[in-house]
Amino acid sequence: MYWEDFPPHHVTDCGSTTVSREAILDFARQFDPQPFHVDEEAAKHSLFGGLVASGWHTCAIAMRLMCDAYLLRTTSQGAPGIDELRWLKPVRPGDTLSLRMTVLEARPMRSKPHLGLVQSRWELFNQHGDCALTMKGWGMFKRRDVAAADGLQAQAAP
Repeated sequence: MYWEDFPPHHVTDCGSTTVSREAILDFARQFDPQPFHVDEEAAKHSLFGGLVASGWHTCAIAMRLMCDAYLLRTTSQGAPGIDELRWLKPVRPGDTLSLRMTVLEARPMRSKPHLGLVQSRWELFNQHGDCALTMKGWGMFKRRDVAAADGLQAQAAP
């Protein structure tokens, strides 16, 4: 899939996965060992009232769903970063999360006309339809017609 395959308003459902207690604990022990992520007893006495996944774990889950659904079949050249990231609802053991990606904008890169930029919004929902995470950011993809892009660059030269 190339840049041209991501027109504005295009929506991709990226599948779902169920989060296990063990996965929450494993991720948190390695990367985010706050008590409400690694200690069930401490988590009961926290704001969350029980064990919850790290927000960074939730981001990693979203990334995996993206890769499996479409990203590994694209000409992705990476991303300059995330503009917005919100953790809206705690993710708990046994939650089934599904991801939806919506293209907000697509435009050629001025500095690298053989690439295009795609701005997307990702929304991760639990099994109750509650939105647990939103992200918005840009991705860079090769353009299908590199020759045409090279012609644009040549025209722009003085």
